[in-house]
Amino acid sequence: MSNLDTSNAPGGHADQDKAADAANLIALNKVVSFHYKLAEVAPDGSHGDWMEESSGGEPLFYLHGFHNVVVGLERALEGKAVGKSIEITLKPEEAYGPRQPDSVQRVPIKHLQLQQGVTKLKPGMMAAVKTDRGVRSVVVSKVGKFNADVDFNHPLAGRTLYYEIEVVGIRDASAEEIAHGHVHGPGGHHH
Repeated sequence: MSNLDTSNAPGGHADQDKAADAANLIALNKVVSFHYKLAEVAPDGSHGDWMEESSGGEPLFYLHGFHNVVVGLERALEGKAVGKSIEITLKPEEAYGPRQPDSVQRVPIKHLQLQQGVTKLKPGMMAAVKTDRGVRSVVVSKVGKFNADVDFNHPLAGRTLYYEIEVVGIRDASAEEIAHGHVHGPGGHHH
């Protein structure tokens, strides 16, 4: 029996610990879950009230490297571990992009799919419309007798956003999740 410490020798405990640590960091093909708070940043740099948050509820799950979350957030989370918290401010280009003025269009009301329980269309409401690129969410900006003006921009497009994030879980994605490009099961997509 030897009393030599081999933890720093090649193939020793230190190498095994580094490999285990790397396996527990956010990277390509990892399923990540996190809690978040989201606020809009004002022109003076302050942020207002929280617009959205998951704390106290289910965390958000995404497949890292597949743009299932905004690009700036995905970049900021790269290499983070469970328990790590970050605060980040994202410009529109790093989040939902700039507003596209030509993304407001007039569509026949009969083509809009309203949220369940909604019977009267009003400005500011969310609706869905079938396009040649599939069903798209829109925000109603003006309602007429037969047509409505709808905005195809994401509701947060053109806004600078402030996030507080806490990473709560990391796991390897399944081959099926990687092939489909999104998370399956709890917190993810169900086929």
